[in-house]
Amino acid sequence: MLTAILFCGVVTGCVDKTGTTQANGDGKTNATDTVNSLPEYSYPEQSTYMSAICKYLTDSIGKNYSQGDVCIPCTFIVKADESNPDDIRVWGDYWVFNYKQAGDTLKNVSGGAHPGLFHLKKSGNDFIVNGFDGVADGSDYNPSAKKIFGEYFNDFSKINSDDKGRNEAIKKVISEYVKRNNLPFTCYQDYGWDPVKLD
Repeated sequence: MLTAILFCGVVTGCVDKTGTTQANGDGKTNATDTVNSLPEYSYPEQSTYMSAICKYLTDSIGKNYSQGDVCIPCTFIVKADESNPDDIRVWGDYWVFNYKQAGDTLKNVSGGAHPGLFHLKKSGNDFIVNGFDGVADGSDYNPSAKKIFGEYFNDFSKINSDDKGRNEAIKKVISEYVKRNNLPFTCYQDYGWDPVKLD
């Protein structure tokens, strides 16, 4: 589980309690040292079941961790069954990451994986999460994962063990969030790891 990160880059200005930037020793200022309030994460395509899933991850799961300035989910869909609009089922490996801003860096303070099965219902143009069957922790992990994913368990195992693919997806999601909201961040960093430049 990723838990925290270090600073990336050098902060050249000082930020007062109002969030404005003060001059540093050489009389220069850096207006990108902080953002008063980071926007909530929202899935780029609204009115989709993915939008509802991401909202659930940030609001219902992300809040159970140490809080940052923004919670960013990263989803890896194993299988989706939309044949029943009253019980749309989406199996996946779901992650949440809470970040705080530190200069030009998004600093990871908490987060973790929550693989499982979402149950959703179509309501007009929107989707509502009716339930989430999460994989258990500890010694119950494999038995519960096999029960929840069933015939898709091997597919889930491949996705879950693909660290490279997960890191690339996390970078993409964070980069898109930063670009979409015109934020000044250039990298993110997890505890014990080198900083990662955003696209």
